[in-house]
Amino acid sequence: ASADQRRGRAGRTEPGVCYRLWDEPQTQALLPFAAPEILNADLASLLLDCAAWGEADPLRLSWLDPPPRAALLSAKSELQTLASLDAEGRITNHGRRLRSLPLPPRLAAMVTAAASLGATREAAEIAALIVERGLGGNDVDLGHRLTNFRRDRGERAQAMRGLAQGWSKLAEADTPKKDIGAPLSPAALLALAFPHRIAKARGRDGQFLLANGRGANVDAADALARSAYIVVAEMAGAAASTRILLAAPIDEAEVRDIAADRITHTDDVAFDKAAAALRGRRTSRLGAITLASVPQAVAPDHATAPLLADGIAGLGIDRLPWSKAQMQMRDRVGFLTPTAPQDWPDLCDAALAITVREWLAPHLSDKTKLAEIGADDLATALDTLLPWDLRQRLGREAPTHFTAPTGNAHAIDYEGPGKPALHIRVQELFGLKTHPAIAKGRLPLTLHVLSPAHRPIQITRDLPGFWVGSWAAVKADMRGRYPRHPWPDDPASAQPTARAKPRGT
Repeated sequence: ASADQRRGRAGRTEPGVCYRLWDEPQTQALLPFAAPEILNADLASLLLDCAAWGEADPLRLSWLDPPPRAALLSAKSELQTLASLDAEGRITNHGRRLRSLPLPPRLAAMVTAAASLGATREAAEIAALIVERGLGGNDVDLGHRLTNFRRDRGERAQAMRGLAQGWSKLAEADTPKKDIGAPLSPAALLALAFPHRIAKARGRDGQFLLANGRGANVDAADALARSAYIVVAEMAGAAASTRILLAAPIDEAEVRDIAADRITHTDDVAFDKAAAALRGRRTSRLGAITLASVPQAVAPDHATAPLLADGIAGLGIDRLPWSKAQMQMRDRVGFLTPTAPQDWPDLCDAALAITVREWLAPHLSDKTKLAEIGADDLATALDTLLPWDLRQRLGREAPTHFTAPTGNAHAIDYEGPGKPALHIRVQELFGLKTHPAIAKGRLPLTLHVLSPAHRPIQITRDLPGFWVGSWAAVKADMRGRYPRHPWPDDPASAQPTARAKPRGT
């Protein structure tokens, strides 16, 4: 439609020719008509006007092109943030005051707020630069544009200064002044209009994160790229390609002063894998921006216990200070589980890691690190997994020790291959005519028969067969190596011992 309108000008007063400096297919690719402005414009001023006329819902009016509902909701949220509309969408007294200024609501709010701070003229000049494009030049830095604007003696600049002076007078009418000490910077004034556009640098290459969560950038060669904080007035583009067109630098102290009512402080606790401990941080945030994050001590309680438990599970359940007896208990339960899986809890590392909040966390409310957990804490935790009746049954079906004929108790191994297994010196088995077994003799132990130096000499599940079989060859070999130990011809009838023969015998 725009191209056709331009063509019509060629024959407006007399016959003429219109030359299009592009190909015909390009014409066919153009949109038939430009999108109506109402579909893309900021609707805050429109919504404020409608509220002043008594209509809180503009969609009830008749429109050639109805405004988008999402844009209206965004405008309503903005005006309520500016205290211009109440919860029902009706205009407030403050909203009427903002509407009295011929400016967009945010800029009107800036000039009005600046009036009570003694900075109306500066705020009005900033508003003039934003509404009148190209005024003061095209520098990205608002301060530079202000300087150029104030020096400009051109007709347009003088006219805008006159308008700004008029806005100042309107805003200052019946406005009480506050003593604020030092004058506000251009960025601080800009933040009165755009608090959600306070931005923090993401590095030194001109990348910034705005308080509303949006990312934007300036040319890395621009002086603003070296600023820690800025306030953005104008942007263009979307997503990662958003360019900052106008902004002003600001320091953190001024950010904290201006946005004090919007800064939140949270105490965060996380698990540090390297230290195997909980670490606390107090974090100050302005929207999506982290202003500061400093370490602080963690006070252990029932809320931190699950975090510590989860962290330990992530490191590995084997990092816990299990005692030998506790590891053996877990192995004994694991040994019996296949025979009656419904009766026994799963105490393997993987299962304990999944359920760590249930069995371990309740016992960590006074702890902040792995090093503070002791075997006694684990014993208490295991008691919740293996109640008294199961422990009694465990003792009957999978005993912890085998009592040798010497009277010495030897731990039974339920973990390795051939489990359950018993590692024992051969002299302590003398006198045994039956093979050692558990479960009332139904399950023979795998015997790792050891020399006096605790080196394996035989693995068997048939001790009587060993005595009458390969014992003779073992005896002949061992007698030469360990002459001070007994090596009887009939070990099944010999006296068991844990000692060597006295010297001289």
